[in-house]
Amino acid sequence: MKRRLLFGERMLLGDGTEPFNTVIPFRLRGAFVLKDIQYALEKIQNKHPWLKAVIQHDEKNVPWFEVSEKVKISIRILARKDENDWLEESKKEWYKMFNYKEQPLMRFVWIKGEEISDMMFVFHHCLCDGGSAMAVLDEFLKVLDDPNYDIGVEDPILGIHDVVPNEILNNRKQQFKAKMIGRLAATAIKYIPVNKKTTDRQSDYLINWKFDKETSKELIDYCKFQKVTVNTFLCATILKAFQKTRKEKAFNKVSCPVDIRRFADQIKADHIFAFGLMIVVSLNKKLGFEENLKLMQEAVEKKTSKLNPYITMMVMESAHDALTNFTKLLKNGKSTNDCMFSNLGRIPIAHEYKEFTLENIFSPSVIGPLGNTTTMVTSTFRGEMDFAFMGSEGYLPQTEALAIRDEVITIIKQKLESVAAYD
Repeated sequence: MKRRLLFGERMLLGDGTEPFNTVIPFRLRGAFVLKDIQYALEKIQNKHPWLKAVIQHDEKNVPWFEVSEKVKISIRILARKDENDWLEESKKEWYKMFNYKEQPLMRFVWIKGEEISDMMFVFHHCLCDGGSAMAVLDEFLKVLDDPNYDIGVEDPILGIHDVVPNEILNNRKQQFKAKMIGRLAATAIKYIPVNKKTTDRQSDYLINWKFDKETSKELIDYCKFQKVTVNTFLCATILKAFQKTRKEKAFNKVSCPVDIRRFADQIKADHIFAFGLMIVVSLNKKLGFEENLKLMQEAVEKKTSKLNPYITMMVMESAHDALTNFTKLLKNGKSTNDCMFSNLGRIPIAHEYKEFTLENIFSPSVIGPLGNTTTMVTSTFRGEMDFAFMGSEGYLPQTEALAIRDEVITIIKQKLESVAAYD
């Protein structure tokens, strides 16, 4: 079984000389043996064909996922010394290349303790997104707890035809529209001026923090009171924090991935897939925070309603010849966003198992070579909202990132206190 990489996947894969890895850390309380972990990994590989895939290039140097029955997910084991080991190991995993011609695009790390173990999945970002990763984590835990648990078998996506309905994919009008947009975009990208050299990232960092259950619940209640989503509220908070910290250096723009599964029913929750949609949000600097929330919510809903995953994919698939110029633009073009912000929301994975307890799922971290690395990811597990903030000194100094974190926390607590006082 094999399939050609889609445009977005090829962009994330790059030329194979630079890592672009996503790390999914989680904490378990219990005793574990290696053979049980190996079995659980083998079982999820048997469910998901692309977890057994290597990448081969054809005669035109186009990369293809190709399933190999020989490859197994590697496991790196180290002794757990303290509760922050996972932070350092996450950063180490950012830089470890995948030998994707011979090995799968996923590996496993076990930070082994007597009572508590920190574990992590590491994926190449071209293989899957956060939604796919959480589905795999859920399946892994179920099999680790019960080797006989039936996780089923994935019917994998074999190409654009498995995502875009035939009536759209084969519609001549839609095909013409996609090709025209693709050609115009490719031509424009070709002539956009870019720097000759990429920005020197310097050292990278990862900052993690969380809100307890009480604060997390109050935050959700505040959003309900304001009639906005948690995502909109956090975007506004992040933008305010960047403005206060960076002043004239702030761009007043945050880009937000939108889960394609909301629009394309063909992509199931457990599909291994990495294609994403994106919107950009900003604040009106002349308005107050609450007024901005309402305007931003309206803007988010309007922009989201206009997203069309099918035409977007068709446009991108018509522009493979523009991949080099597009990648060059991302790498060398001037940064125009403060950061990327991704909210995975509530993670619907069980906490208690027969053989162990899932103590925590830390928000995923990801860093790659395509321009500004500044990224914030949040997720909620067991009622606690967790944040991962990653970046590079060359784009956003860590001292400023820490100040932004502190300002985000301050703004949230101030807003929650104002509602409490109002009540």
